[in-house]
Amino acid sequence: MTEVAPLQVVLVILPVFLLIFVGYVTRVSGFLDRGFWDPAERLIFFVLFPALLIVATAEADLGGLDIPGMAATLPACIVAIALVTRLLRPVIGLDGPGFTSVFQGVVRQNTYIGLALAGGLFGAAGLAAAGLALAIVIPVINLLSILALARYGSAAQPTLRGTLGLLLRNPLILACAFGIALNATGVGLPPVAGDLLRLLSKAALPLGLLAVGAGLEFAIARASLRPVALAAGLRLVALPALTVLACKLVGVVGVSAAVAVLFNSTPSAPNAYILARLLGGDARLMAGILTVETALAMVTLPLVLVLAF
Repeated sequence: MTEVAPLQVVLVILPVFLLIFVGYVTRVSGFLDRGFWDPAERLIFFVLFPALLIVATAEADLGGLDIPGMAATLPACIVAIALVTRLLRPVIGLDGPGFTSVFQGVVRQNTYIGLALAGGLFGAAGLAAAGLALAIVIPVINLLSILALARYGSAAQPTLRGTLGLLLRNPLILACAFGIALNATGVGLPPVAGDLLRLLSKAALPLGLLAVGAGLEFAIARASLRPVALAAGLRLVALPALTVLACKLVGVVGVSAAVAVLFNSTPSAPNAYILARLLGGDARLMAGILTVETALAMVTLPLVLVLAF
């Protein structure tokens, strides 16, 4: 596997989490309230972040990546940890909506943090592997989350057609598919449109990380320690360990293995809160889980990367 120097990890991770902290301060201080962050999150999710994924995948050298290995290990590990979470439901002791928030806290990954660290640690190869990882896991994660919310959430259950529609309209899935198609056909990024996408992509990670910080809710996290701790332990410890083991068993090495482990070591994603609100999950508990996982990841992420590689 790719060797990662401890100092390099710290130097890359620290600015990422400092930027998250800046986002948190802007909200709690009132400098930028929710009136700013709600539309900003829509801009990030539907415009800036898809632009970054298209640029990363369309111009990437995918030839050096272990595509079959990543396609085998990433979904298998996520499905396995999802099954473990379901089996632990009696231990969690929550109602259906509360369980869906723990479930999302375990299976979802923070793509903003993952992309920032993949690019910072491994450069263009890391961004290429990250784009590939997202193309592989985003459909799996969204399908699992929607199925859990349909089964245990309090909102009306989406139909199979509605579930497939949510997946097919997901801007991150569409962006990855479009970028890989441009790459595979040799078209690449066209003039003008490519320059526009590059400009938009430069704003995606800084604004995305600030938005992660703006969504943190420490007061809520303290009120639900048991489910929050369980979700964080499965997400930040059990899943990374399972991914390292799977990569070794399958023989995935180098940047492919490092990015697979990195993405399965990030905290859960901010859009889990949005999905919880829309489909009958426990949005307050989801906010608490996101907060604790993001804070703990400052410690667990560098440990995982250094110990694994």
